[in-house]
Amino acid sequence: MKRGNYTHFSVNDQQVSWIASLSLLGALFGGMFGGLAMQYGRKRVLTLMSLPFSISWILTMFAKSVETMFFTAFVGGFCCAIVSTVAQVYVSEIASPDIRGFLSAIQKIAGHFGMLISYLLGAYLDWRQLAMLIAMAPIMLFISVIYIPETPSFLVLRGCDDEAHRSLQWLRGPHKNVELELDTIRSNVRTTRMNLLNRINTSTANGAVGTGVTVDGATGQSIPLGDHRRGLRYYIEMISFEAIVSNVKSVLRNARLVKPILITCGLMIFQRFTGASSFNFYAVTIFRKTFAGMNPHGAAIAVGFVQLLASMLSGLLIDTVGRIPLLIVSSIFMSLALAGFGSCVYYGETSKMLIAEGGVLSDVSMATGQNDWIPLLCVLVFTVAFALGISPISWLLVGELFPLEYRAVGSSIATSFSYFCAFLSVKTFVDFQSFLGLHGTFWLYACISCVGLFFVIMVVPETKGRDLEEMDPRYVRTLTINR
Repeated sequence: MKRGNYTHFSVNDQQVSWIASLSLLGALFGGMFGGLAMQYGRKRVLTLMSLPFSISWILTMFAKSVETMFFTAFVGGFCCAIVSTVAQVYVSEIASPDIRGFLSAIQKIAGHFGMLISYLLGAYLDWRQLAMLIAMAPIMLFISVIYIPETPSFLVLRGCDDEAHRSLQWLRGPHKNVELELDTIRSNVRTTRMNLLNRINTSTANGAVGTGVTVDGATGQSIPLGDHRRGLRYYIEMISFEAIVSNVKSVLRNARLVKPILITCGLMIFQRFTGASSFNFYAVTIFRKTFAGMNPHGAAIAVGFVQLLASMLSGLLIDTVGRIPLLIVSSIFMSLALAGFGSCVYYGETSKMLIAEGGVLSDVSMATGQNDWIPLLCVLVFTVAFALGISPISWLLVGELFPLEYRAVGSSIATSFSYFCAFLSVKTFVDFQSFLGLHGTFWLYACISCVGLFFVIMVVPETKGRDLEEMDPRYVRTLTINR
């Protein structure tokens, strides 16, 4: 941190790794909080979190010590995780099946576009100036969210059927007949709520749970008493608290939640521990050590641009090719590219050592600079493969695999685990590099990517063209059979 508008201070490699990784540690807790906060509305959470998100970047701009950077990194990551989690669920709940993959990919496209902008501006701007520009993005989010409706699924879950109808009509267009879709959502949400209430009542000795609802022990049906709307709102708040906080162990034993958690968390492992997080946070540093003649900032910009194009292409392919084919192709090419990059780094390091031992130090750049295109090609192939497959699809499945009654807690668990893996990946990159070397680190990432390929083939289901459960007319019958 040697450049600055107000105060100069320096940081070492370990402090840099903490600044990078603390944002992800904050995101871990943000993912947990985001799942809990979603019970109060997807739109409301997005609106409330955008302002502290912006403030964290403003504080970064005025930071005068490394400790302040630690704090703002943590807070910024916390807010970012909440916004990302809720935004993914929001998109999944408002989209029809034929465009859900495309709309979900837009979130990743926007992230890659932001990364490209940061690489471009980072080559010319001071880091404080860059933080000032980034602080504007959450403010834009705040203004935009004001004009969008709450999701129909959430409104139906809250018992606000009239608002749900207006929301769905706004989303589908003024001339679209939404009655059938709304009836399907309403029926399936009602069945979902009854199943969840029955499970909670069973765990409390088959008696009343103090919410204004009596449960018939013979039929298992809930009988509302008093004001329906007020009782329903209270009931849903109690359900969220019981299911997410007080009854986590019993919820995790439910097969309808455990399998999606295993699948999504498994994908998050292979998404985070295959080098993508390291490239995002240490791109210029890695390229400076790898390339002899190429400008590392220029290489980072090229990677960011290719990443953006690949993410845009993924938005078109996810709903046409399918999730599994893209994941398989992505894993194969990521493994090859990571192994190739590690080999290029090993060759370059070995060449430098041999030249240094031979006393021809002045020819080091000339001897290795002409081969810079090879590791750059490996990085570009990895970037395309990552952005086409596991990067957008792992997050898309978070919104697709979890049933409505578990979507908040499921999204919270998967998101928190993802950011925990990202925290470990970014924090340990410096340590892996010390123990294994830069080449050994990327060989390790290649091995992890190979394991991810087998995981995709054997475990991950295809969700192309499938309705979310609360939108699927077959959902009520399936729940009744499986109950």
